[in-house]
Amino acid sequence: MKLSVIIVNYNVMFFLDQCLQSVFGALKNIDAEVFVVDNNSVDGSVSMVKEKFPKAILIENDQNLGFSKANNMAVKRSSGEYVLLLNPDTVVEEDTFRKTLAYMDDNPVAGALGIKMIDGKGNFLPESKRGLPTPWVAFYKIFGITRLFPKSKKFGKYYMTFLDPDIIHNVDVLCGAFMLIRKKVLEITGLLDEIFFMYGEDIDLSYRIQKSGYQVIYFPETTIIHYKGESTKKSSLNYVFLFYKAMEIFTKKHLSGSGAKGLKIFIHLAIYLRASLSLLKRIVLNLITPVLDVAFIYLGIYAIAKLWGLYWFNNLHYYSSEFFAISLPVYLVIWIISLLFSGAYDHPVRLKSLVTGVISGTLIILILYALLPKDFHFSRIIILFGAFWAFIITFAIRILLSFTGLKQFALQFRQHKKILIVGSLNECERVKSIIQKSKIPYNYIAFVSPLKNTEFQFLGNIAQMEEIVKIHKINEIIFCSNDISASLIIDSMLLLSKKDCDFKIAPANSESIIGSNSINTAGDLYVFNINSLASAKNIRLKRTFDILLSIVLLLLTPLWIWVKKNPVNILKNIMKVIVGRKTWIGYSASVTHKVNSPNLKTGVFTIDKAFPESRNDEEIKARLDIAYAQDYKMVNDLKIFVKAFYHTD
Repeated sequence: MKLSVIIVNYNVMFFLDQCLQSVFGALKNIDAEVFVVDNNSVDGSVSMVKEKFPKAILIENDQNLGFSKANNMAVKRSSGEYVLLLNPDTVVEEDTFRKTLAYMDDNPVAGALGIKMIDGKGNFLPESKRGLPTPWVAFYKIFGITRLFPKSKKFGKYYMTFLDPDIIHNVDVLCGAFMLIRKKVLEITGLLDEIFFMYGEDIDLSYRIQKSGYQVIYFPETTIIHYKGESTKKSSLNYVFLFYKAMEIFTKKHLSGSGAKGLKIFIHLAIYLRASLSLLKRIVLNLITPVLDVAFIYLGIYAIAKLWGLYWFNNLHYYSSEFFAISLPVYLVIWIISLLFSGAYDHPVRLKSLVTGVISGTLIILILYALLPKDFHFSRIIILFGAFWAFIITFAIRILLSFTGLKQFALQFRQHKKILIVGSLNECERVKSIIQKSKIPYNYIAFVSPLKNTEFQFLGNIAQMEEIVKIHKINEIIFCSNDISASLIIDSMLLLSKKDCDFKIAPANSESIIGSNSINTAGDLYVFNINSLASAKNIRLKRTFDILLSIVLLLLTPLWIWVKKNPVNILKNIMKVIVGRKTWIGYSASVTHKVNSPNLKTGVFTIDKAFPESRNDEEIKARLDIAYAQDYKMVNDLKIFVKAFYHTD
C-alpha cells in the first residue's frame, strides 16, 4: 500500500466531514487507507464517519489521549509506504497526494514533507515552515522580535521568514497539521513521543528525522486550507505554559550537556516572565472598561447632583454625604451588573447592549427606590439624569477605546452581508436555504457559476469573480464543494485574499457551511441554528435564569420546605447552582450529540423531565438535547423546571 492517512479528531464533526470529503477526492487512483482516530468526541463525529465514510478505518477512544498517542495507535496499524499525519480542520487539493508522493519517490533522502498552508481567509500560514525553536529562537518569537525583523536569518528563524514561501526548501520543523513521513523512517526514529500531549511533538519528530540522516522538506507546489483551531489561544496563559513545557521537554531530551542546566533555568525564567506579562495584559484589558465606567459614571453623577442642588435648591451641598457614600455606589453596582448581564463587556463590543444594560439597571434602581424607606429617598431626578449620563459616557468610552486598534475593544455593528455563492443552481439554492434558516443577516445574495456558460440566474462565472467582487462590494464568498474542485477553491482564495472577503465552503450533502480563520468560533459555522445556546447572549441568559431562580427559591423556602421530602438536597442544589457548579436544566442523554453548542454543567433537572415518554430512550433524549441547544429560550428552562420540580419529591 502506498499511503496511510491518519486524522485525529476531537469534537470538530463538520470540519472532519469536509476534510474527509477532500481526502477521499484526492485519493483517486492511489492505493491508500484512511484512519480516523476519535478522542472521545461528543458532537456526533463517530456516527457521521460511520454513516458517510464507511471506507475510513475508525478507532474510537473512550478518553482524549492527546495528539501523539492517538496518532501512534493508527501508525502501528498502518500498512502504507508513507504515513500522513493530517489535521481534521484541513482541506486538501485534488492533486496534493499525487504531487507530494511523487516528490518523495524522486527524492529518497527526504524523510518527511510538509506543504504550503493558508488559513480560511486565504492568507499564508507562516508555520508551514519553521526553524528549530532553541531557547533564543523561541525568545525572539515570544517577545515579538521575530515580527519586527522577519527577513533576518537570526531573528526570523522561528518561521524561517527569510525563505521564499513559494520555493522548495530544506527546513528544520514541519507542522503537524500536514506531515508526510516515510514509514521506514519512523521505524528508525520511533513514533511520536507520547510525553508531548499538545505542542512540541512535531518539533521533536522533525528533529529526530534529521538526526537520522534524512531531510525535512517544505514543498509549496500544492496548498491546503488549515482553519487553525484556537482551543488554546496564543495569548492565553495555558498556551504559554504548554508551549514552554514542550520546549523544556525538548531541551531536556535533545540538548543535554554542560549548557543544559543554564538552558533549563532560562526556560523557567521565560515561563514566569511571559506568563506574568500575559496575566497582567489580560487583567488590564478585561478591567479597563468597567473601571472607566465606574469612575466616569460616579464622577458625572457627583457633578450632576452638585449642579442640580445648586440650580434647583440653591444649595451646592444639598445632597448629603450618605447619598455619595452609600446610595450612589449602590446605584453604580446595579448599573454595572446590568451592563455585565446585557453583554456590554463582551468582545467585540455591541453598542446595543449599553442601552439594554442602562435601561434595565435604571428600572431595578427605581423599583428598589420605591420600596426603600423615605429616609433613603434622595432624588428620582438624579437617578434619571444619572441613567442618561451613564449611557452617554459608557458609549463615549467604548468609542474612544475602539480607536486604540486593539481587537479587544473593536466595535461590532450588525453587518448585513453581501454574499456570493459559487456552484450549480441546485447547490446554490440549497446553500441559500441554509443561510436563511441560520438567521444570518444579509442584504444581497447572488450566484456565480463554475462553468463559462451561465444561465440568467447567475451573476457571472468563476472567471469573472474578481470583477464581480469589486463591483458589487462582496464581503463573503461561499464555494459549493460538490461543484468546484478544492484546487480551484484554494486558487480563488489566494487570488481574492487581499479583497477583505470571508470565504466559506459548503460540503456536499451537509447541513453546514464552514469557514473563516478559527474552527472554534460559532459565527464561522453556519448550521440549521435558530437561536443557539452557544451564543454569548444565551449563555448569559441561562446563567441569569439560574441565579434568579435560585434567589426566588431561597425567598420562597418557607412555602416549599414543608411539601418536599428532601428539602436539604434542594438547598444544596440551590447553592451549587449559585456558585456555578450546576445548572438548573441540563442535558438528558448520557452522550449527547450536541450541534454547535457548549458543554453544560450537570443539571439539577434534565430536559427529558418535561417529556416522560423519552426517559428510557437515549436516542430521543439526544434529539431533545439538540433541539434545546439549537433553539434556546429561557421560558423553556422555566417550563421544564416547573414540571420537574412539581413531580420530584
